[in-house]
Amino acid sequence: MLHTKIVDSKRGKIDIVKAEKFLSSSKYGAIIYFIGTVRNLNENKKVTGITYDSKDSLVLKSFEEIYKDSEKKLNIKDKAVFIEHVKGYVSVEEKSIIIGVGCKHRVEAYQLSRYIIEEIKKRTPIWKKEHYSKNDSEWLKGVSIQQN
Repeated sequence: MLHTKIVDSKRGKIDIVKAEKFLSSSKYGAIIYFIGTVRNLNENKKVTGITYDSKDSLVLKSFEEIYKDSEKKLNIKDKAVFIEHVKGYVSVEEKSIIIGVGCKHRVEAYQLSRYIIEEIKKRTPIWKKEHYSKNDSEWLKGVSIQQN
């Protein structure tokens, strides 16, 4: 069971309550949430926010591929995964991504959650433009769009 969505920051925010509702089930003994937020310092620069940009269809495809690959790599069959990522400007301390996983056992839930966030960072074409306190900004190195 998989839920994926890109949320436009101008139209709304990602919300853990949606993840809790999606993952609510008596068949999962462990539910783990990872929430990524914008931090205030990166490489000794004071960050005021980040603009996330993406080709939504490719991001959603990447999320689906990571979900499918997790079954092969981790052999966790009975699971639920919730992934939402923001697109647009996000201020310091605001949420940029929520990953929720439900599994029968905690070891599986921790493994799956870690696998998903690490694979998203490696494989998913989401670009970040950091904004700094001195009104300057820069695009950070990211994932290139690859043809498979």
